[in-house]
Amino acid sequence: MKSEVKRRITELIAEIRYHDHRYYVLSDPEITDLEYDMLYKELERLERENPELVEPDSPTRRVGSDLENEFRPVPHRYPMLSLANTYNEGELRDFDRRVREGLPAGEAVEYVVEYKIDGLSVSLRYLNGTLAVAATRGDGTTGEDVTLNVKTIKSVPLSVSSSFPEAEVPASFEVRGEVYMEKAVFERLNRERTARGEKTFANPRNLASGTLKLLDPAETAKRPLQIFTYYFMSDENPNKTQFEVLQYLQKTGFRVNPAYKLCQSFDEVLRFCKELEEKRDDLPYEVDGVVIKVNSFRHQEILGSIAKSPRWACAFKFKAKQARTVLRSITWQVGRTGAITPVAELEPVFLAGSTISRATLHNFDEISRKDIRRGDTVTIEKGGDVIPKVVSVVKDARPEGSEPELPPSACPVCGSEVFRPENEVAFYCENSECSAQVKGRIEHFSSRGAMDIEGLGSSITELFVELGYLKTYADIYRLHEREPELKMMERFGEKSIDNLLNAIEESKKRPFHKVLFGLGIRYVGAGAAKKLADHFGSLDALMNAGEEEITSVYEIGSSIARSVRRFFSDQHNLHLISELRNAGLILESGKKDDVGDNFFKGKTFVLTGTLSLLKRDEAAERIAALGGKTASSVSKNTDFVIAGESAGSKLEKAQKLGVGILDEETFMTRLSEAGAGS
Repeated sequence: MKSEVKRRITELIAEIRYHDHRYYVLSDPEITDLEYDMLYKELERLERENPELVEPDSPTRRVGSDLENEFRPVPHRYPMLSLANTYNEGELRDFDRRVREGLPAGEAVEYVVEYKIDGLSVSLRYLNGTLAVAATRGDGTTGEDVTLNVKTIKSVPLSVSSSFPEAEVPASFEVRGEVYMEKAVFERLNRERTARGEKTFANPRNLASGTLKLLDPAETAKRPLQIFTYYFMSDENPNKTQFEVLQYLQKTGFRVNPAYKLCQSFDEVLRFCKELEEKRDDLPYEVDGVVIKVNSFRHQEILGSIAKSPRWACAFKFKAKQARTVLRSITWQVGRTGAITPVAELEPVFLAGSTISRATLHNFDEISRKDIRRGDTVTIEKGGDVIPKVVSVVKDARPEGSEPELPPSACPVCGSEVFRPENEVAFYCENSECSAQVKGRIEHFSSRGAMDIEGLGSSITELFVELGYLKTYADIYRLHEREPELKMMERFGEKSIDNLLNAIEESKKRPFHKVLFGLGIRYVGAGAAKKLADHFGSLDALMNAGEEEITSVYEIGSSIARSVRRFFSDQHNLHLISELRNAGLILESGKKDDVGDNFFKGKTFVLTGTLSLLKRDEAAERIAALGGKTASSVSKNTDFVIAGESAGSKLEKAQKLGVGILDEETFMTRLSEAGAGS
């Protein structure tokens, strides 16, 4: 009897998966909703009566019943890089020029063009054909586990190999996609909230993001999300181009946006971009541009990436949507660097899916150039459909008696003098202890991408700064000394303070690269911090490095190097670092001493050309795991250049300097001998 039940459950699962794919992915159902519901209810009944036969990837497991999702951190095996933006044909052609210059002479370049969906990126990791982990992008290196909520998206296959047995899938692979909410669903949910007298959601993207982070998957399921997938990664990737990937994803049951095209020339790319832009308003979902990718994976590998984004892809942002409104006033804000920036306070207006009441004015020069005044009727737009800005003034509608705006004469927060450095457009507050700067630095330090101190949000930080509890981010680690006092404050209870202090203590476990990013060194974003941490291994080594040594790090330029040196030349910053060290923060990467003596330990390598057996990032990781370093340029300090196919100027320079050269075969042999070849 049990064998018959098991057989029927297997049949029902296969049939429901098939119809889910027809309905949610292909939008071509073969049965009625009633017929589908009957199949689903039969499966639910059989599983309820025979719980020992429930499969973990059953369609009924899409919605968990408990508040079990803790959003634990998930390290990305492959970094989730962001894309560089372009806004006009000239910038697009510059991208094409850089691509061609970065490839061997005479190589034909193909591009794939796809819509850029206005949603949030996720990574779907499959093991043996079954969805194992779904994670948000996070800071690009570490995301958050949203597996239970992603399972509520019915166009996401819970199992691939059993649903599509004709497709050859590796044992382990990762799919990238964009989760979004359709306009109709967004509008329906807002109508329902209005009817209940509740505050409406701002726009589909924010609602999709919030929905994916709900603790209860059952609540997530009530706000239907969708996904378009666009990338496939595996050590056994059967595809050699992005175009093949999109076709492969469709074949294996993943939902792919149909509006993509393989372009043989860049003029064809431009024509297709224009075609897609003309159709944007008729789509059932929000888009803010297109993504242009070099088609060949071999070419992608040669081009590589910079700290934050790949060189082989870019986003082309559509022309921003505009609206008119009245500029009520201009306020000045102070950031963590002391920069004072103007903000337009607007008569609220609806634009591109959200209500806008504030917009950036960039700097005083911009105000003067556009002659922006209080009381003006202005045209605003969302730059890239994200950040509102004032683009022009309707001069004919200007009220009589208006006066030109004056630059700030003093810091609007602390009243200190302001200064404007030569060759810069921003005014700065001279007082490094200005509460706005202190608040900004602490917020950055405790943010999710840095020390990730849950409970130390903007309002709590502002309160603690005003009370004098926090004057620097190092003071965070002395808050435990005020525990009795904090627990007596209004708005706080024992549990909330205990949670905050525990989160502060937990933050001491964050890796070195997170601490480095949290220091707030100008130009050192999360990606650059990771590269610097991996290369130097400790804060002391980085502090003692000169500009030339810093710029030798792969993808680290002179602006970052100068900024790093300037930061560590400041006695106040050195005092803060000493306090962080005493608090027990991690100021060095994992020790390499335990790797033992091997060919790579203590040596510096430069990778050039295309490796056929490893990606460059993988090769760099294996070298680092064996105690070696990878630099971006060849110098007298380079020990070896690893030359793959189509190696260029770096190989030539190595030969001139007499630097050792390894071909790929020798490199792989050395890895194997050192114990990292597997």
